[in-house]
Amino acid sequence: MTAVDDNDRGLGGDDAVAAEYVLGVLDAGERSAAARRIDTDAAFARLVDAWEERLSPLAAGYGAVEPPAAAKQAIDRRLFASTANPAVHGRGLWSSIAFWRGLAVAGVAAAVIAVAVPAMSPPPPSRPQLVVSIAPQQSDVHYVAIYDPARGEVGLSRMTGGHAPDRDFELWVIDGGAPKSLGVVSDGQTVRLAVPENIRPMLAAGATVAISLEPRGGSVTGAPTGPVVAAGDLRRI
Repeated sequence: MTAVDDNDRGLGGDDAVAAEYVLGVLDAGERSAAARRIDTDAAFARLVDAWEERLSPLAAGYGAVEPPAAAKQAIDRRLFASTANPAVHGRGLWSSIAFWRGLAVAGVAAAVIAVAVPAMSPPPPSRPQLVVSIAPQQSDVHYVAIYDPARGEVGLSRMTGGHAPDRDFELWVIDGGAPKSLGVVSDGQTVRLAVPENIRPMLAAGATVAISLEPRGGSVTGAPTGPVVAAGDLRRI
């Protein structure tokens, strides 16, 4: 199994941009362009809404976190330190409907808070989440997963595809060595897997996550025995 190039993944065009906007993995320029399109392009706005609905179950297990009162001021200082009047420039961002719609998924909210935290004193330890689009590999199986290192847990949301009769999906991580199992992916729209402690260090940005088709109950050899039906690379949120 090898890492998957972005060009080989199942999503493309506006669908991919909308998904990455909701996940919060676009760079600043791409995110600004997407936010403008939400306000002016109804079809694109509907795509964003659809991805928010599809990905929101991943956040269901995480409680809301109230940001510190100084978070806005800290973010303003980081974003607008070089402007003559940061209050004026900041008003457009913080009153933008598109910006706050982008915070609907917990992973995106965490990314915004992460911008503010380094500007505060003293900074608490940071454990950023990781996201991966586990895209089809000669199949229709497509999942999106978020790894939360603080919980040691992977949350998966199924986009397309389903289980075959008498077979199971198994999730693997590959960081240059032998694949290590993260567990059997039960049938369901959303699934959570507790990651064994000895495997957690392998879940880092750039590592490949893959799903193989295995006998019921998963591989009995400790290695994938069936075809890889989906794969993707972890990215930091």
